[in-house]
Amino acid sequence: MNSLQRDIAAQLAIVFAHDGVAATAGGTGDNTEAAGVVIDLLALPSRPESVVFAIAARAVLAATKKLDVVAKIEHSDISGSGFTDLVPAASVLTLTGGSGGTTERGVGKVGTPLEYSKRYIRVSAKPDLDATSTDTATLDAVAIFGGSARLPV
Repeated sequence: MNSLQRDIAAQLAIVFAHDGVAATAGGTGDNTEAAGVVIDLLALPSRPESVVFAIAARAVLAATKKLDVVAKIEHSDISGSGFTDLVPAASVLTLTGGSGGTTERGVGKVGTPLEYSKRYIRVSAKPDLDATSTDTATLDAVAIFGGSARLPV
């Protein structure tokens, strides 16, 4: 790394955060919250000061129909249970179908300082398609950590 710290990759830790969500309008996965992978903050090379979850979405939408992605960050002292909201649920991304129907892509984000977080964190995401059928969406996420006392390896 150089003295001007122009290498952003050397300053961040990036962790897989969600196995993905598939949704069909009015059917499976639509308007259903799905919890992501549990991340142990103590397993990272150094305790980070903040996190942002980047949630990538791809949706096949009819004209004027929408995908709204709602996300929240949860934390717990126990890996498998007891999760409560660290950041409450809010809309992080809205995609709208173009004329004749289109495939739309976008990335939403939700982040927080980790000063008062518990040991385990995860992101939960909910795709909400406003069409009644045929529209589909997929979501995936990564966690990007920054502000560690030591740079990640």
